[in-house]
Amino acid sequence: MRIVKWFLKACPQNFIIKHPFPGTLILALFVFSFLVLYRPLGTHAGRFMGYEATMATYSVLASALLLVFLVFWKRLDYFSDKKQWTIIKELITIVVSLFVFGTAAYFIAFFMEEPAVRWTFATFFNSLKNAFLVGLIPFLFFTAMNLRYWFLPEQVWQRESLSGDELFAESREEPIRIKSRLKKETLEFYPSQFIYAESEGNYVNFFLRKKDKVEKRVIRNSINNIEQQLYKVPFFLRTHRAFIVNLEKVMVKKGNTLGYRLKLFGVEAEIPVSRNNTKVFNERFLEYQNEESH
Repeated sequence: MRIVKWFLKACPQNFIIKHPFPGTLILALFVFSFLVLYRPLGTHAGRFMGYEATMATYSVLASALLLVFLVFWKRLDYFSDKKQWTIIKELITIVVSLFVFGTAAYFIAFFMEEPAVRWTFATFFNSLKNAFLVGLIPFLFFTAMNLRYWFLPEQVWQRESLSGDELFAESREEPIRIKSRLKKETLEFYPSQFIYAESEGNYVNFFLRKKDKVEKRVIRNSINNIEQQLYKVPFFLRTHRAFIVNLEKVMVKKGNTLGYRLKLFGVEAEIPVSRNNTKVFNERFLEYQNEESH
């Protein structure tokens, strides 16, 4: 049962799957470079062109067909929502993608190779084997970049894990302007940039993610006043007398009803949820996730 839950754990999408056009382009370049540099698996020139041109044609055409497949694949209900991406979806998509890639290479060979009896299971299996041996490398490279998410306990999918997503979100958002007790002091940011705010004496520290970097900004005010200024944003929540967090940035929740510790995307600090706030946190967080899934 535990292994089944692990396969259903949320995780980021592989780059090739998430961005089919640049992803399949990278795949084509890798496959072509690999075939030209190492000439593995008994590869040889086609009947119409030299070796390099033959390998380029295989790589480009097979990748183009894979691109078309991924575009349609991601329109299927089960695979359409990247916010609900899981390990099992990732593995299934990689296996099916490589099967499509190998099948495409098999049919392309009918036009590229010398006349021969190619309509055999052995030939088809050989094309699939070659596709998995070579094409699996770039897929695994991008999966390995996200592998840590596969083993985090109580993993919650973070929808804005890439700066490009944040920039797109910003283009649709209204900026927030925070007023200070000092007349000439203000702070402006987009909701998607906010990670959390922490009270420190007569000041409040804001932690904002801008262009893949976390910035700390300090403003003179009370956490109560800041909470009032942020109340219109539904996914900002006061979790503790000294902390306000962005529910979109929550990756891991530890603890029980006596109190939680939150791990937020982009920062090392663990943010507390006080015992008195655990109920409202659970309600708001569950409500937010339900809204995101629709």
